[in-house]
Amino acid sequence: MFAVIDKSVIKRNLEVIYAVLLIIFIPAAIIVNTLIFTNSFGSVINQELYSKGVAIGDTINAGLMPFLKQPESIQTQLEHVGRLNSEVVGLDVLQKENDEFKVIASLDRRAINKTTKYMQYVMAWQEDNSIAYVTAATGKSTLSELSEIKNDGIRYWQIIMPIRDQLGQKQLLLSMRVSMKMLDDLTSQVLFRSYGVLAITVLLIIFVLLNNTRLFAYASLYKKIKEIDQMKDEFISVASHELRTPVTGIRGFVSMILAGDMGPIGDKAKQSLQIVQSSADRLAGLVEDLLNVSRIEQGRLSVDIKPTDIDPIMKSIIAEMKIQSDAKNLLLEYKPQEAKLSLVNIDTERLKQILINLIGNSIKYTEKGKVEIFVEEKDKNIEIKIMDTGIGMSPKARERLFEKFYRVQTEQTKNIVGTGLGLWITKQLIELQKGKITVDSIEGVGSQFVVTFPVAK
Repeated sequence: MFAVIDKSVIKRNLEVIYAVLLIIFIPAAIIVNTLIFTNSFGSVINQELYSKGVAIGDTINAGLMPFLKQPESIQTQLEHVGRLNSEVVGLDVLQKENDEFKVIASLDRRAINKTTKYMQYVMAWQEDNSIAYVTAATGKSTLSELSEIKNDGIRYWQIIMPIRDQLGQKQLLLSMRVSMKMLDDLTSQVLFRSYGVLAITVLLIIFVLLNNTRLFAYASLYKKIKEIDQMKDEFISVASHELRTPVTGIRGFVSMILAGDMGPIGDKAKQSLQIVQSSADRLAGLVEDLLNVSRIEQGRLSVDIKPTDIDPIMKSIIAEMKIQSDAKNLLLEYKPQEAKLSLVNIDTERLKQILINLIGNSIKYTEKGKVEIFVEEKDKNIEIKIMDTGIGMSPKARERLFEKFYRVQTEQTKNIVGTGLGLWITKQLIELQKGKITVDSIEGVGSQFVVTFPVAK
Protein backbone atom coordinates (compact mmCIF):
# COMPACT_ATOMS: atom_id res chain seq x y z
CA MET A 1 0.00 0.00 0.00
CA PHE A 2 2.74 2.42 1.00
CA ALA A 3 4.70 1.57 -2.14
CA VAL A 4 1.68 2.48 -4.24
CA ILE A 5 1.25 5.78 -2.38
CA ASP A 6 4.94 6.58 -2.78
CA LYS A 7 4.79 5.98 -6.52
CA SER A 8 1.72 8.15 -6.89
CA VAL A 9 3.38 10.94 -4.93
CA ILE A 10 6.44 10.71 -7.14
CA LYS A 11 4.28 10.75 -10.24
CA ARG A 12 2.36 13.83 -9.10
CA ASN A 13 5.58 15.68 -8.22
CA LEU A 14 7.68 14.52 -11.12
CA GLU A 15 8.27 18.05 -12.40
CA VAL A 16 9.46 19.19 -8.96
CA ILE A 17 11.85 16.23 -8.73
CA TYR A 18 13.24 17.03 -12.18
CA ALA A 19 13.68 20.67 -11.17
CA VAL A 20 15.56 19.70 -7.99
CA LEU A 21 17.83 17.36 -9.95
CA LEU A 22 18.55 20.12 -12.47
CA ILE A 23 19.29 22.59 -9.66
CA ILE A 24 21.91 20.15 -8.38
CA PHE A 25 23.45 18.83 -11.57
CA ILE A 26 23.53 21.90 -13.85
CA PRO A 27 25.44 24.14 -11.38
CA ALA A 28 27.71 21.19 -10.53
CA ALA A 29 28.48 20.66 -14.21
CA ILE A 30 29.24 24.38 -14.68
CA ILE A 31 31.50 24.41 -11.61
CA VAL A 32 33.44 21.36 -12.82
CA ASN A 33 33.75 22.85 -16.30
CA THR A 34 35.03 26.15 -14.86
CA LEU A 35 37.61 24.38 -12.68
CA ILE A 36 38.82 22.33 -15.64
CA PHE A 37 39.07 25.47 -17.78
CA THR A 38 40.94 27.50 -15.17
CA ASN A 39 43.40 24.67 -14.48
CA SER A 40 43.98 24.23 -18.17
CA PHE A 41 44.44 27.99 -18.57
CA GLY A 42 47.05 28.03 -15.79
CA SER A 43 48.93 25.13 -17.37
CA VAL A 44 49.01 26.88 -20.73
CA ILE A 45 50.27 30.12 -19.13
CA ASN A 46 53.04 28.24 -17.29
CA GLN A 47 54.10 26.48 -20.46
CA GLU A 48 54.17 29.76 -22.39
CA LEU A 49 56.37 31.39 -19.77
CA TYR A 50 58.71 28.41 -19.70
CA SER A 51 58.97 28.52 -23.51
CA LYS A 52 59.76 32.23 -23.33
CA GLY A 53 62.46 31.59 -20.74
CA VAL A 54 64.05 28.89 -22.92
CA ALA A 55 63.91 31.25 -25.90
CA ILE A 56 65.68 33.97 -23.88
CA GLY A 57 68.27 31.39 -22.87
CA ASP A 58 68.87 30.40 -26.49
CA THR A 59 69.22 34.09 -27.40
CA ILE A 60 71.76 34.60 -24.62
CA ASN A 61 73.65 31.52 -25.79
CA ALA A 62 73.81 32.88 -29.33
CA GLY A 63 74.98 36.29 -28.09
CA LEU A 64 77.69 34.83 -25.87
CA MET A 65 79.28 32.54 -28.46
CA PRO A 66 81.98 35.05 -29.47
CA PHE A 67 82.81 35.83 -25.81
CA LEU A 68 82.96 32.45 -24.08
CA LYS A 69 86.54 33.13 -22.92
CA GLN A 70 85.89 36.78 -21.94
CA PRO A 71 84.11 37.05 -18.54
CA GLU A 72 83.88 40.86 -18.70
CA SER A 73 82.13 40.71 -22.07
CA ILE A 74 79.79 38.03 -20.74
CA GLN A 75 79.01 40.28 -17.77
CA THR A 76 78.16 43.16 -20.12
CA GLN A 77 75.87 40.92 -22.14
CA LEU A 78 74.02 39.67 -19.04
CA GLU A 79 73.41 43.20 -17.78
CA HIS A 80 72.10 44.16 -21.23
CA VAL A 81 69.66 41.21 -21.17
CA GLY A 82 68.56 42.15 -17.66
CA ARG A 83 67.75 45.71 -18.75
CA LEU A 84 65.74 44.54 -21.76
CA ASN A 85 63.78 41.80 -19.96
CA SER A 86 62.26 42.99 -16.71
CA GLU A 87 60.85 39.54 -15.96
CA VAL A 88 64.41 38.08 -15.84
CA VAL A 89 65.23 38.70 -12.16
CA GLY A 90 68.15 36.33 -11.70
CA LEU A 91 70.91 35.51 -14.17
CA ASP A 92 74.24 33.71 -13.69
CA VAL A 93 76.85 32.20 -16.00
CA LEU A 94 78.93 29.48 -14.35
CA GLN A 95 82.10 27.65 -15.32
CA LYS A 96 82.81 24.08 -14.24
CA GLU A 97 85.92 23.71 -12.11
CA ASN A 98 86.56 20.16 -10.96
CA ASP A 99 83.35 19.06 -9.21
CA GLU A 100 82.11 22.59 -8.54
CA PHE A 101 80.65 25.45 -10.57
CA LYS A 102 82.11 28.94 -10.34
CA VAL A 103 80.09 32.07 -11.14
CA ILE A 104 81.99 34.14 -13.74
CA ALA A 105 79.19 36.62 -14.53
CA SER A 106 75.95 37.57 -12.77
CA LEU A 107 73.31 40.28 -12.49
CA ASP A 108 74.37 40.31 -8.82
CA ARG A 109 78.09 41.14 -8.98
CA ARG A 110 78.49 39.91 -5.39
CA ALA A 111 77.92 36.38 -6.62
CA ILE A 112 80.89 36.50 -9.04
CA ASN A 113 83.67 34.02 -8.13
CA LYS A 114 81.40 32.16 -5.72
CA THR A 115 81.31 28.38 -6.17
CA THR A 116 78.53 25.89 -5.67
CA LYS A 117 77.79 22.17 -5.89
CA TYR A 118 74.08 22.78 -6.40
CA MET A 119 72.59 19.44 -7.49
CA GLN A 120 70.48 20.95 -10.31
CA TYR A 121 73.61 22.44 -11.90
CA VAL A 122 75.35 19.07 -11.75
CA MET A 123 72.36 17.31 -13.33
CA ALA A 124 72.02 19.84 -16.15
CA TRP A 125 75.75 19.57 -16.91
CA GLN A 126 75.91 15.78 -16.80
CA GLU A 127 72.69 15.25 -18.75
CA ASP A 128 73.76 17.95 -21.22
CA ASN A 129 70.22 19.25 -21.29
CA SER A 130 67.99 22.02 -19.95
CA ILE A 131 66.34 21.73 -16.53
CA ALA A 132 63.38 23.86 -15.48
CA TYR A 133 61.30 24.00 -12.32
CA VAL A 134 59.13 26.47 -10.44
CA THR A 135 60.59 28.09 -7.32
CA ALA A 136 59.53 30.80 -4.88
CA ALA A 137 63.05 32.07 -4.11
CA THR A 138 64.11 35.44 -5.52
CA GLY A 139 67.35 37.37 -6.00
CA LYS A 140 69.49 38.81 -8.78
CA SER A 141 71.66 35.72 -8.56
CA THR A 142 70.23 32.23 -8.85
CA LEU A 143 72.64 30.75 -6.31
CA SER A 144 70.51 29.18 -3.58
CA GLU A 145 73.35 29.60 -1.05
CA LEU A 146 73.17 33.43 -1.07
CA SER A 147 71.80 34.57 2.30
CA GLU A 148 69.78 37.50 0.86
CA ILE A 149 67.57 35.15 -1.20
CA LYS A 150 64.09 35.14 0.28
CA ASN A 151 60.53 34.11 -0.52
CA ASP A 152 58.52 37.16 -1.62
CA GLY A 153 55.40 35.16 -2.49
CA ILE A 154 56.08 35.35 -6.25
CA ARG A 155 56.66 32.25 -8.35
CA TYR A 156 59.61 31.97 -10.72
CA TRP A 157 60.75 29.63 -13.43
CA GLN A 158 64.29 28.46 -12.65
CA ILE A 159 65.90 27.44 -15.96
CA ILE A 160 69.36 25.87 -16.11
CA MET A 161 70.89 25.11 -19.49
CA PRO A 162 74.38 24.50 -20.96
CA ILE A 163 75.97 27.26 -23.07
CA ARG A 164 77.53 25.88 -26.22
CA ASP A 165 80.19 27.07 -28.60
CA GLN A 166 79.83 27.26 -32.39
CA LEU A 167 80.62 23.54 -32.64
CA GLY A 168 77.80 22.66 -30.27
CA GLN A 169 80.13 21.71 -27.40
CA LYS A 170 79.04 22.77 -23.91
CA GLN A 171 81.42 25.32 -22.39
CA LEU A 172 79.52 27.13 -19.63
CA LEU A 173 76.30 26.86 -17.67
CA LEU A 174 73.48 29.43 -17.73
CA SER A 175 71.19 29.73 -14.71
CA MET A 176 68.22 32.02 -15.10
CA ARG A 177 65.18 32.95 -13.01
CA VAL A 178 62.12 34.31 -14.83
CA SER A 179 59.37 36.02 -12.83
CA MET A 180 55.84 34.67 -13.19
CA LYS A 181 54.27 37.68 -11.44
CA MET A 182 52.71 39.31 -14.49
CA LEU A 183 51.17 36.10 -15.77
CA ASP A 184 50.13 34.99 -12.28
CA ASP A 185 48.38 38.34 -11.83
CA LEU A 186 46.68 37.88 -15.20
CA THR A 187 45.67 34.34 -14.25
CA SER A 188 44.26 35.57 -10.94
CA GLN A 189 42.20 38.20 -12.74
CA VAL A 190 40.86 35.63 -15.22
CA LEU A 191 40.07 33.19 -12.42
CA PHE A 192 38.38 35.91 -10.37
CA ARG A 193 36.21 36.90 -13.32
CA SER A 194 35.49 33.26 -14.17
CA TYR A 195 34.38 32.48 -10.63
CA GLY A 196 32.32 35.68 -10.59
CA VAL A 197 30.56 34.73 -13.81
CA LEU A 198 30.17 31.18 -12.46
CA ALA A 199 28.52 32.42 -9.27
CA ILE A 200 26.14 34.71 -11.19
CA THR A 201 25.33 31.93 -13.68
CA VAL A 202 24.60 29.39 -10.96
CA LEU A 203 22.36 31.86 -9.13
CA LEU A 204 20.49 32.66 -12.33
CA ILE A 205 20.03 28.98 -13.14
CA ILE A 206 18.75 28.24 -9.65
CA PHE A 207 16.40 31.23 -9.87
CA VAL A 208 15.11 30.18 -13.29
CA LEU A 209 14.62 26.56 -12.26
CA LEU A 210 12.92 27.48 -9.01
CA ASN A 211 10.53 29.84 -10.77
CA ASN A 212 9.93 27.79 -13.88
CA THR A 213 8.87 24.33 -12.84
CA ARG A 214 6.42 24.62 -15.73
CA LEU A 215 9.42 24.13 -18.02
CA PHE A 216 8.48 20.49 -18.38
CA ALA A 217 4.93 21.46 -19.29
CA TYR A 218 6.44 23.58 -22.04
CA ALA A 219 8.54 20.61 -23.15
CA SER A 220 5.37 18.52 -23.29
CA LEU A 221 3.67 21.30 -25.25
CA TYR A 222 6.62 21.43 -27.64
CA LYS A 223 6.33 17.70 -28.16
CA LYS A 224 2.64 18.08 -28.97
CA ILE A 225 3.43 20.92 -31.38
CA LYS A 226 5.97 18.66 -33.10
CA GLU A 227 3.32 15.96 -33.35
CA ILE A 228 0.85 18.46 -34.83
CA ASP A 229 3.53 19.65 -37.23
CA GLN A 230 4.13 16.06 -38.30
CA MET A 231 0.39 15.57 -38.74
CA LYS A 232 0.34 18.74 -40.86
CA ASP A 233 3.14 17.37 -43.05
CA GLU A 234 1.30 14.07 -43.42
CA PHE A 235 -1.94 15.89 -44.26
CA ILE A 236 -0.18 17.99 -46.92
CA SER A 237 1.36 14.85 -48.35
CA VAL A 238 -1.96 12.98 -48.46
CA ALA A 239 -3.90 16.01 -49.72
CA SER A 240 -1.34 16.66 -52.44
CA HIS A 241 -1.50 13.07 -53.59
CA GLU A 242 -5.30 13.20 -53.60
CA LEU A 243 -5.29 16.48 -55.55
CA ARG A 244 -2.86 15.11 -58.08
CA THR A 245 -5.36 12.66 -59.61
CA PRO A 246 -8.24 15.06 -60.36
CA VAL A 247 -5.85 17.79 -61.53
CA THR A 248 -4.21 15.34 -63.91
CA GLY A 249 -7.65 14.35 -65.18
CA ILE A 250 -8.69 17.97 -65.72
CA ARG A 251 -5.49 18.76 -67.61
CA GLY A 252 -5.84 15.66 -69.73
CA PHE A 253 -9.45 16.27 -70.75
CA VAL A 254 -8.84 19.99 -71.41
CA SER A 255 -5.88 19.10 -73.64
CA MET A 256 -8.00 16.60 -75.56
CA ILE A 257 -10.80 19.13 -76.05
CA LEU A 258 -8.36 21.82 -77.21
CA ALA A 259 -6.75 19.32 -79.58
CA GLY A 260 -10.14 18.64 -81.16
CA ASP A 261 -10.43 15.04 -79.99
CA MET A 262 -13.91 15.77 -78.62
CA GLY A 263 -15.11 17.52 -81.74
CA PRO A 264 -14.95 21.11 -82.96
CA ILE A 265 -15.29 23.99 -80.45
CA GLY A 266 -15.88 27.68 -80.88
CA ASP A 267 -13.26 30.36 -80.39
CA LYS A 268 -14.91 31.68 -77.21
CA ALA A 269 -15.01 28.23 -75.65
CA LYS A 270 -11.41 27.65 -76.72
CA GLN A 271 -10.26 30.81 -74.96
CA SER A 272 -12.07 29.76 -71.79
CA LEU A 273 -10.55 26.29 -71.94
CA GLN A 274 -7.08 27.77 -72.39
CA ILE A 275 -7.61 29.76 -69.18
CA VAL A 276 -8.72 26.53 -67.46
CA GLN A 277 -5.64 24.74 -68.81
CA SER A 278 -3.31 27.52 -67.55
CA SER A 279 -4.94 27.44 -64.10
CA ALA A 280 -4.76 23.65 -63.98
CA ASP A 281 -1.07 23.78 -64.91
CA ARG A 282 -0.40 26.24 -62.08
CA LEU A 283 -2.36 24.06 -59.67
CA ALA A 284 -0.40 20.99 -60.80
CA GLY A 285 2.84 22.90 -60.18
CA LEU A 286 1.68 23.88 -56.70
CA VAL A 287 0.71 20.30 -55.88
CA GLU A 288 4.10 19.05 -57.09
CA ASP A 289 5.88 21.72 -55.03
CA LEU A 290 3.92 20.78 -51.90
CA LEU A 291 4.75 17.12 -52.45
CA ASN A 292 8.45 17.95 -52.81
CA VAL A 293 8.38 20.09 -49.66
CA SER A 294 6.70 17.27 -47.75
CA ARG A 295 9.24 14.70 -49.00
CA ILE A 296 12.22 16.94 -48.20
CA GLU A 297 11.04 17.84 -44.69
CA GLN A 298 10.28 14.20 -43.88
CA GLY A 299 13.56 12.99 -45.37
CA ARG A 300 11.78 10.90 -47.97
CA LEU A 301 13.19 12.57 -51.07
CA SER A 302 15.70 10.19 -52.60
CA VAL A 303 18.46 11.06 -55.04
CA ASP A 304 20.23 8.69 -57.40
CA ILE A 305 23.69 10.23 -57.58
CA LYS A 306 26.09 8.87 -60.19
CA PRO A 307 28.83 10.20 -62.51
CA THR A 308 27.09 12.03 -65.35
CA ASP A 309 28.00 14.10 -68.39
CA ILE A 310 25.88 17.21 -67.92
CA ASP A 311 26.44 18.71 -71.38
CA PRO A 312 23.64 16.71 -73.11
CA ILE A 313 21.32 17.51 -70.19
CA MET A 314 22.08 21.21 -70.48
CA LYS A 315 21.39 21.20 -74.23
CA SER A 316 18.06 19.37 -73.87
CA ILE A 317 16.87 21.73 -71.10
CA ILE A 318 17.90 24.80 -73.13
CA ALA A 319 15.94 23.47 -76.11
CA GLU A 320 12.91 22.86 -73.89
CA MET A 321 13.08 26.32 -72.26
CA LYS A 322 13.57 28.08 -75.59
CA ILE A 323 9.81 27.96 -76.19
CA GLN A 324 9.29 30.19 -73.14
CA SER A 325 12.10 32.59 -74.03
CA ASP A 326 10.92 32.91 -77.65
CA ALA A 327 7.40 33.71 -76.41
CA LYS A 328 8.88 36.76 -74.61
CA ASN A 329 11.30 37.62 -77.45
CA LEU A 330 14.27 36.90 -75.16
CA LEU A 331 17.63 35.55 -76.33
CA LEU A 332 18.45 32.26 -74.58
CA GLU A 333 22.08 31.18 -75.05
CA TYR A 334 24.08 28.21 -73.80
CA LYS A 335 27.85 28.80 -73.59
CA PRO A 336 29.83 25.78 -72.37
CA GLN A 337 33.60 25.87 -72.11
CA GLU A 338 35.54 24.64 -75.13
CA ALA A 339 37.34 21.82 -73.31
CA LYS A 340 35.34 18.69 -72.51
CA LEU A 341 33.79 18.81 -69.04
CA SER A 342 34.53 16.17 -66.44
CA LEU A 343 31.77 13.91 -65.21
CA VAL A 344 29.86 15.25 -62.22
CA ASN A 345 28.16 13.38 -59.37
CA ILE A 346 24.46 14.22 -59.71
CA ASP A 347 20.95 12.84 -60.02
CA THR A 348 19.96 13.49 -63.65
CA GLU A 349 16.25 14.06 -63.01
CA ARG A 350 16.90 16.33 -60.04
CA LEU A 351 19.38 18.37 -62.10
CA LYS A 352 16.73 18.84 -64.78
CA GLN A 353 14.31 20.04 -62.09
CA ILE A 354 16.92 22.50 -60.78
CA LEU A 355 17.73 23.88 -64.22
CA ILE A 356 14.08 24.23 -65.28
CA ASN A 357 13.36 26.15 -62.07
CA LEU A 358 16.35 28.50 -62.28
CA ILE A 359 16.22 29.16 -66.03
CA GLY A 360 12.42 29.47 -65.83
CA ASN A 361 12.76 32.08 -63.08
CA SER A 362 15.28 34.06 -65.13
CA ILE A 363 12.91 34.06 -68.12
CA LYS A 364 9.93 34.90 -65.89
CA TYR A 365 11.61 37.94 -64.31
CA THR A 366 13.26 39.24 -67.50
CA GLU A 367 11.17 41.53 -69.69
CA LYS A 368 13.78 42.22 -72.35
CA GLY A 369 17.32 41.28 -73.19
CA LYS A 370 18.70 37.81 -72.71
CA VAL A 371 19.37 34.85 -70.44
CA GLU A 372 22.82 33.25 -70.71
CA ILE A 373 23.95 29.93 -69.27
CA PHE A 374 27.68 29.33 -68.81
CA VAL A 375 29.21 26.00 -67.77
CA GLU A 376 32.88 25.58 -66.87
CA GLU A 377 35.14 23.47 -64.71
CA LYS A 378 36.88 25.21 -61.79
CA ASP A 379 38.89 23.75 -58.89
CA LYS A 380 37.44 20.23 -59.21
CA ASN A 381 33.90 21.61 -59.46
CA ILE A 382 31.48 22.07 -62.33
CA GLU A 383 30.06 25.59 -62.20
CA ILE A 384 26.73 26.41 -63.86
CA LYS A 385 26.15 30.15 -64.12
CA ILE A 386 22.75 31.55 -65.14
CA MET A 387 22.79 35.27 -65.95
CA ASP A 388 19.85 37.43 -66.97
CA THR A 389 19.10 41.08 -67.73
CA GLY A 390 15.94 41.03 -65.64
CA ILE A 391 14.52 43.25 -62.92
CA GLY A 392 17.09 42.18 -60.32
CA MET A 393 16.54 42.45 -56.58
CA SER A 394 17.69 44.38 -53.51
CA PRO A 395 20.33 43.10 -51.04
CA LYS A 396 17.56 42.66 -48.43
CA ALA A 397 15.53 40.50 -50.82
CA ARG A 398 18.63 38.39 -51.65
CA GLU A 399 19.06 37.50 -47.97
CA ARG A 400 15.60 35.89 -47.84
CA LEU A 401 15.47 34.58 -51.38
CA PHE A 402 15.82 30.88 -50.45
CA GLU A 403 13.30 30.98 -47.60
CA LYS A 404 10.16 28.90 -47.87
CA PHE A 405 7.14 30.80 -49.28
CA TYR A 406 9.20 33.98 -49.74
CA ARG A 407 8.65 36.05 -52.88
CA VAL A 408 10.19 39.38 -53.85
CA GLN A 409 7.39 41.92 -53.49
CA THR A 410 7.78 44.91 -55.81
CA GLU A 411 5.64 46.83 -58.24
CA GLN A 412 7.24 44.82 -61.07
CA THR A 413 6.56 41.39 -59.54
CA LYS A 414 2.98 41.82 -58.30
CA ASN A 415 1.51 40.34 -61.50
CA ILE A 416 3.98 37.43 -61.71
CA VAL A 417 2.49 34.25 -60.29
CA GLY A 418 4.40 31.92 -57.99
CA THR A 419 4.28 30.12 -54.64
CA GLY A 420 7.67 31.07 -53.20
CA LEU A 421 8.59 27.38 -52.91
CA GLY A 422 10.62 26.89 -56.08
CA LEU A 423 13.94 28.36 -54.94
CA TRP A 424 13.67 26.74 -51.51
CA ILE A 425 13.14 23.34 -53.15
CA THR A 426 15.94 24.07 -55.62
CA LYS A 427 18.40 24.86 -52.84
CA GLN A 428 17.45 21.67 -50.95
CA LEU A 429 17.89 19.56 -54.11
CA ILE A 430 21.31 21.10 -54.77
CA GLU A 431 22.51 20.50 -51.22
CA LEU A 432 21.20 16.91 -51.28
CA GLN A 433 23.66 16.36 -54.15
CA LYS A 434 26.57 17.98 -52.23
CA GLY A 435 26.31 21.14 -54.31
CA LYS A 436 26.08 24.86 -53.52
CA ILE A 437 24.07 27.76 -54.88
CA THR A 438 24.83 31.48 -54.64
CA VAL A 439 23.09 34.53 -56.05
CA ASP A 440 24.20 38.02 -56.97
CA SER A 441 21.82 40.67 -58.20
CA ILE A 442 21.47 44.40 -58.89
CA GLU A 443 18.08 46.05 -59.14
CA GLY A 444 17.32 47.10 -62.70
CA VAL A 445 20.41 45.33 -64.06
CA GLY A 446 19.83 41.61 -63.60
CA SER A 447 20.62 38.54 -61.53
CA GLN A 448 23.24 35.81 -61.57
CA PHE A 449 22.74 32.36 -60.04
CA VAL A 450 25.78 30.12 -59.67
CA VAL A 451 25.39 26.39 -58.96
CA THR A 452 28.44 24.20 -58.29
CA PHE A 453 28.73 20.41 -58.07
CA PRO A 454 31.87 18.38 -57.31
CA VAL A 455 33.33 16.46 -60.23
CA ALA A 456 33.26 12.70 -60.01
CA LYS A 457 36.39 11.17 -58.49
